[in-house]
Amino acid sequence: MHGKILVIDAIATNRIMLRVKLEASHYEMMQADSIQAAMAAVTASVPDMILCADMLPDGNPLRLLARLRKAGLLGKIPVIVMAAPGAPLDRQRLFGAGVEDVLERPVDDALLLARARSVLRAYASASEWTLRDGTSRALGFAEPSAEFGPRQHVCILAEPTVDITDLRDAIAPLMSARITARAPCQGIYSDADGVPDAFVLPVDRDNMADMLSLLATLRSHAVTRHSAIVILQMDTDPRLGAQMLDMGANDLMAFDRAPSELSSRLETLMTRKRMSDALRDTVRSGVEAAVIDPLTGLHNRRYAMPHLSRMADRSAESKRPFAVMVADMDHFKQINDTYGHAAGDAVLIETARRLRENLRSVDLVARIGGEEFLIVMPGAGLSNARKAAQRLCRMIRDTPFGMPGLGMQGFTATISIGLTVCDPDLKTTHTLPMTAESLLDRADKALYGAKAEGRHRVTLLRPAA
Repeated sequence: MHGKILVIDAIATNRIMLRVKLEASHYEMMQADSIQAAMAAVTASVPDMILCADMLPDGNPLRLLARLRKAGLLGKIPVIVMAAPGAPLDRQRLFGAGVEDVLERPVDDALLLARARSVLRAYASASEWTLRDGTSRALGFAEPSAEFGPRQHVCILAEPTVDITDLRDAIAPLMSARITARAPCQGIYSDADGVPDAFVLPVDRDNMADMLSLLATLRSHAVTRHSAIVILQMDTDPRLGAQMLDMGANDLMAFDRAPSELSSRLETLMTRKRMSDALRDTVRSGVEAAVIDPLTGLHNRRYAMPHLSRMADRSAESKRPFAVMVADMDHFKQINDTYGHAAGDAVLIETARRLRENLRSVDLVARIGGEEFLIVMPGAGLSNARKAAQRLCRMIRDTPFGMPGLGMQGFTATISIGLTVCDPDLKTTHTLPMTAESLLDRADKALYGAKAEGRHRVTLLRPAA
């Protein structure tokens, strides 16, 4: 399952239609016909996202947000409002209260699914960085304060043919950030202005191809990778909007909406960016020397074990699975004996690079022994984890280690992987311990099995529950 979504709507037909669409895309569905029923459902099992009708028998989305705030869940569960056509909504108040988006029915299926993916991706990433911050705190490192950082910066990237003067002048007095505008042909940012915290991209039928390319550039460029991106659609095109959300845009709105709505969306995105920047700085700060393996640049065992422990706690709370792997280089002593320890170090450095680049950014890769690596994959069930492990084995084997300066001409090496999956929802006859030590021990035992069966393989120890 991609995530758990709660649909709140008094009209059964609306709930059924959304359930059919979302279940077809492998989302787990929850339903409620009122705010009271929704809060009972949330108390029993916290969803990853809420789709809420604009009117309910016992209130409106603002009341739902108030109840979520009282329960300490506001900001932890994204809320999207599904509005009837022409409904008299106070959009500015909704966005100010914390609503993620307001979608007017009927919503294009592709756009709805893309919006859901975009929101869930953003919240999952924020949750992972918060988890890593908690790991750093457990190690005694505090988060740097971002409260008094430099003034944030929003850049409107628009073609010269698009007049954005009125838009820029309208949002500037509404925002704490400074607003600049430039044409993409001038570059995506200037040294004088610095890298923007957020970009606004006005898109119409004439410039859509250029804007798609620009969006891809912003997301792939190292300095703008974490900048927020808002798409302003001058012409309604749900399919194009869905495509741009899936390519990494953070938000999407119609060009003719009130400037106050755009400023609210931007303020929300920049607040998140400020927090995530601070959390990233924590992990990458000067104290990294205590938790980073100096040879490979990966986290070491000191960092990995508290992180694994917090992952186990988070899994127990959220009822979401995660995978634990221990990967070990095969016949590594022979590499050292044949080519020397410098060559062995080079193989470890290259192996670490390959593992890191072939896993998701939210996955943890750590060096926990001489030639032993720990991999933790949040949200990965048994099938996906096994496929990932098998892919890593093939990737190491199929790409020779070419290091001529160290006497290694196209040297081939392999790894063995021991795998276990922690799945709190797995139906078993008894409960197994879910501590960091027990999970690592299970993955280690699976690794011993892989070595005993001939190496260069993935061995699974029955998933823990």
